[in-house]
Amino acid sequence: MTESNPQSHNPLADPEKSEGDPAINNGHHGSTNASSQDFTSQDGEVVEKPAVNPMMDASAFPDGGAKAWLTVAGASSCLFVSFGWINCIGVFQEYYQTHQLAQYSPSDVAWIPALQIFFMLFGGPFVGKIFDDFGPRYLLCGGTFLHVFGLMMASISKKYYQFLLSQAICSAIGASMIFYPAFTCVSTWFFKKRGAALGLVAAGSSLGGVILPIMVIRLIPEVGFGWAMRICAFLILALLIFANLTVRSRIAPTKRPFDPMAFIRPLREPPFLLLTGAVFFFYWGMFIPFTFIVEEAYRHGMSDRMANYLVPILNGASIFGRTVPNALADKVGRFNMMIVMATFTSVLILALWLPATGNAALIVFAVLFGIGSGAGIGLTPVLCAGISPIKDIGVRTGTVFAIASIAALTGSPLGGRIITDSHGDFKYTIVFAGLSCAIGTALFLAARIVIGGVKMGKV
Repeated sequence: MTESNPQSHNPLADPEKSEGDPAINNGHHGSTNASSQDFTSQDGEVVEKPAVNPMMDASAFPDGGAKAWLTVAGASSCLFVSFGWINCIGVFQEYYQTHQLAQYSPSDVAWIPALQIFFMLFGGPFVGKIFDDFGPRYLLCGGTFLHVFGLMMASISKKYYQFLLSQAICSAIGASMIFYPAFTCVSTWFFKKRGAALGLVAAGSSLGGVILPIMVIRLIPEVGFGWAMRICAFLILALLIFANLTVRSRIAPTKRPFDPMAFIRPLREPPFLLLTGAVFFFYWGMFIPFTFIVEEAYRHGMSDRMANYLVPILNGASIFGRTVPNALADKVGRFNMMIVMATFTSVLILALWLPATGNAALIVFAVLFGIGSGAGIGLTPVLCAGISPIKDIGVRTGTVFAIASIAALTGSPLGGRIITDSHGDFKYTIVFAGLSCAIGTALFLAARIVIGGVKMGKV
């Protein structure tokens, strides 16, 4: 059983339930039936029986096939170049602080990665609306241009505002137009294997988070910052050409009038509201280690080379975190798995990163945090899809990520301000990150209780 919500009166969120509910099958909830079949009533009259809407029918999901798996491959490429690039923020935070933007404080520099994450996530409702109306094609083409163009402009940037406009805004908006269609298209092809399929997609961001920062670290000394950025942009362009050719939605787009309430209305449902709040607080704390782990390692005496490799180490471990928990979630319950992994992440920050001082402890934290945070990122769209009608996944997932973008926007600069006010001490920033993740974990648990009750079971 998926994350259906018996208390939300939204049976369309659970295709399996819809299939077996005669009230739904007979159109009492306003669904439009795609086909029908005859049956004989008690008085012998042949009447037409509405069939299950294929958009809500679990049996209508292929859960495999060439088009479905090509979409997964293309979507994984999308995550490689979007969230995978965002996963490099720790490298850029440190590099800008010691080179082009050395005259700025850590809090000021942190606005570049923070705005990068914000614009990628905040575009969700708008991208979701365009996706629902027109499908993925225009989004992927436009996103390809903006993402690559932004990085090319960053390669020739010298001043603070130029990095903000190119890398933090233009490139990030393009990444947003690539990121959301990837998850949404895959959700239309898979139902029983949705968690595993989306885990493979999310693993693309982990792979990108390993390869791209290593490219940046190795290329800058060899060819300079400008050509390092351009080489990365050319690789991103090649992968996005492949994505444009393979990513497809199973559901034909349905153009509907723009309704701002479509983004707000889901928040009236208690499970969706709790999920949104959980993602907000969890992301508020989760992005702080991504941003500051390299700089904090320097403060504890780690060598420049080793500290820079903490980012690809963290992202390499997150490949496991974004695939295995997603596959297990299909069997043990997606909310259950998210609660376990969110708890694991919160404990790691407070019990391991906070007291860590030596190289070994920081490397172990990077590996384990990569696993925990990887699940947090990979399972979020799965949870959204599980409590949403399939035709509204784009808008509803976008709403969750748009609200979470405010956390991403404020978390790292706030952490940087705490570091500055503490005269370079990272302790209170780490405490802030851990407590934020713990609050998010509590809200995930509350959402799970609202949906499935307090009894042990697959939720």
